[in-house]
Amino acid sequence: MIRVSSCGLAACLLLVAAGIVRAEEPVDSAQLIIRNQIAAFLNNDAAAAYSFASPAIQEKFLNQNLFFDMVKRTYQPVFRPGNFAFGRSKVVGDLVIQEVLITGPDGKDWTAIYQMVRQPDGFYRINGVQILQSAPGPAI
Repeated sequence: MIRVSSCGLAACLLLVAAGIVRAEEPVDSAQLIIRNQIAAFLNNDAAAAYSFASPAIQEKFLNQNLFFDMVKRTYQPVFRPGNFAFGRSKVVGDLVIQEVLITGPDGKDWTAIYQMVRQPDGFYRINGVQILQSAPGPAI
Protein backbone atom coordinates (compact mmCIF):
# COMPACT_ATOMS: atom_id res chain seq x y z
CA MET A 1 0.00 0.00 0.00
CA ILE A 2 1.10 3.56 -0.66
CA ARG A 3 0.81 6.02 2.19
CA VAL A 4 -0.46 9.32 0.85
CA SER A 5 1.91 12.21 1.46
CA SER A 6 0.97 15.84 1.22
CA CYS A 7 1.55 17.64 -2.05
CA GLY A 8 0.80 21.34 -2.12
CA LEU A 9 -0.49 23.16 -5.15
CA ALA A 10 2.97 24.52 -5.89
CA ALA A 11 4.50 21.02 -5.93
CA CYS A 12 1.71 19.67 -8.15
CA LEU A 13 2.10 22.58 -10.54
CA LEU A 14 5.83 21.95 -10.69
CA LEU A 15 5.15 18.34 -11.68
CA VAL A 16 2.80 19.51 -14.42
CA ALA A 17 5.21 22.21 -15.61
CA ALA A 18 8.05 19.71 -15.70
CA GLY A 19 6.01 17.51 -18.01
CA ILE A 20 6.09 14.58 -15.62
CA VAL A 21 2.35 13.97 -15.96
CA ARG A 22 2.86 13.64 -19.69
CA ALA A 23 5.01 10.55 -19.38
CA GLU A 24 5.50 8.35 -22.39
CA GLU A 25 3.86 5.47 -20.57
CA PRO A 26 0.09 6.08 -20.31
CA VAL A 27 -0.28 4.02 -17.12
CA ASP A 28 2.50 5.99 -15.39
CA SER A 29 0.79 9.24 -16.40
CA ALA A 30 -2.60 8.03 -15.19
CA GLN A 31 -1.21 6.90 -11.84
CA LEU A 32 0.64 10.16 -11.27
CA ILE A 33 -2.49 12.19 -11.97
CA ILE A 34 -4.53 10.03 -9.58
CA ARG A 35 -1.85 10.44 -6.87
CA ASN A 36 -1.79 14.20 -7.40
CA GLN A 37 -5.57 14.53 -7.29
CA ILE A 38 -5.80 12.49 -4.08
CA ALA A 39 -3.05 14.67 -2.58
CA ALA A 40 -5.05 17.76 -3.57
CA PHE A 41 -8.15 16.36 -1.82
CA LEU A 42 -6.12 15.65 1.31
CA ASN A 43 -4.77 19.21 1.25
CA ASN A 44 -8.24 20.71 0.68
CA ASP A 45 -6.93 22.18 -2.58
CA ALA A 46 -10.08 22.38 -4.71
CA ALA A 47 -8.35 24.18 -7.59
CA ALA A 48 -5.67 21.50 -8.00
CA ALA A 49 -8.18 18.63 -7.64
CA TYR A 50 -10.44 20.21 -10.27
CA SER A 51 -7.53 20.72 -12.66
CA PHE A 52 -7.10 16.94 -13.03
CA ALA A 53 -10.72 16.46 -14.17
CA SER A 54 -11.46 16.13 -17.88
CA PRO A 55 -13.26 18.89 -19.76
CA ALA A 56 -16.40 16.70 -19.77
CA ILE A 57 -16.37 16.52 -15.96
CA GLN A 58 -15.62 20.23 -15.68
CA GLU A 59 -18.66 20.95 -17.88
CA LYS A 60 -20.87 19.05 -15.40
CA PHE A 61 -19.38 20.88 -12.40
CA LEU A 62 -18.87 24.42 -13.58
CA ASN A 63 -16.52 25.42 -10.79
CA GLN A 64 -14.01 23.85 -8.45
CA ASN A 65 -16.21 24.25 -5.36
CA LEU A 66 -19.14 22.33 -6.89
CA PHE A 67 -16.74 19.57 -7.97
CA PHE A 68 -14.99 19.45 -4.58
CA ASP A 69 -18.31 19.26 -2.68
CA MET A 70 -19.58 16.46 -4.94
CA VAL A 71 -16.45 14.37 -4.37
CA LYS A 72 -16.61 15.02 -0.62
CA ARG A 73 -20.25 13.81 -0.47
CA THR A 74 -20.14 10.96 -3.00
CA TYR A 75 -16.58 9.61 -3.03
CA GLN A 76 -15.47 9.79 0.62
CA PRO A 77 -12.86 6.98 0.26
CA VAL A 78 -11.22 8.91 -2.61
CA PHE A 79 -11.60 12.24 -0.82
CA ARG A 80 -10.03 11.04 2.45
CA PRO A 81 -8.24 7.76 1.84
CA GLY A 82 -6.12 6.04 4.42
CA ASN A 83 -3.86 3.95 2.26
CA PHE A 84 -4.20 3.20 -1.42
CA ALA A 85 -2.45 1.05 -4.00
CA PHE A 86 -2.73 0.73 -7.74
CA GLY A 87 -4.19 -2.49 -9.03
CA ARG A 88 -4.77 -3.62 -12.58
CA SER A 89 -4.73 -1.24 -15.52
CA LYS A 90 -5.72 -1.43 -19.16
CA VAL A 91 -4.90 0.86 -22.07
CA VAL A 92 -7.27 1.02 -25.03
CA GLY A 93 -6.33 3.72 -27.53
CA ASP A 94 -6.54 7.08 -25.74
CA LEU A 95 -8.23 5.55 -22.69
CA VAL A 96 -6.59 4.20 -19.52
CA ILE A 97 -8.67 2.23 -17.04
CA GLN A 98 -6.91 2.13 -13.66
CA GLU A 99 -7.99 0.16 -10.60
CA VAL A 100 -7.16 1.74 -7.24
CA LEU A 101 -7.52 -0.23 -4.01
CA ILE A 102 -8.38 2.15 -1.18
CA THR A 103 -8.86 1.96 2.56
CA GLY A 104 -11.45 4.60 3.36
CA PRO A 105 -11.48 6.89 6.40
CA ASP A 106 -13.85 4.41 8.09
CA GLY A 107 -11.33 1.55 7.65
CA LYS A 108 -13.44 -0.20 4.98
CA ASP A 109 -11.83 -1.37 1.75
CA TRP A 110 -12.95 0.02 -1.59
CA THR A 111 -12.07 -0.40 -5.24
CA ALA A 112 -12.12 2.71 -7.40
CA ILE A 113 -12.07 2.29 -11.17
CA TYR A 114 -10.70 5.43 -12.82
CA GLN A 115 -11.32 6.24 -16.46
CA MET A 116 -8.54 8.44 -17.82
CA VAL A 117 -8.77 10.06 -21.24
CA ARG A 118 -5.87 11.52 -23.20
CA GLN A 119 -6.61 15.08 -24.24
CA PRO A 120 -5.58 16.70 -27.54
CA ASP A 121 -2.59 18.26 -25.73
CA GLY A 122 -1.34 14.76 -24.84
CA PHE A 123 -2.14 15.02 -21.12
CA TYR A 124 -4.45 12.55 -19.40
CA ARG A 125 -7.40 13.74 -17.32
CA ILE A 126 -9.81 11.88 -15.06
CA ASN A 127 -13.07 11.34 -16.93
CA GLY A 128 -14.93 9.35 -14.30
CA VAL A 129 -14.58 7.14 -11.25
CA GLN A 130 -16.70 4.18 -10.24
CA ILE A 131 -16.31 3.12 -6.62
CA LEU A 132 -17.28 -0.25 -5.17
CA GLN A 133 -17.01 -1.52 -1.63
CA SER A 134 -14.69 -4.50 -1.55
CA ALA A 135 -15.99 -7.75 -0.13
CA PRO A 136 -14.57 -8.49 3.30
CA GLY A 137 -11.72 -10.96 3.20
CA PRO A 138 -10.68 -13.50 5.79
CA ALA A 139 -9.30 -12.14 9.05
CA ILE A 140 -5.54 -12.26 9.24
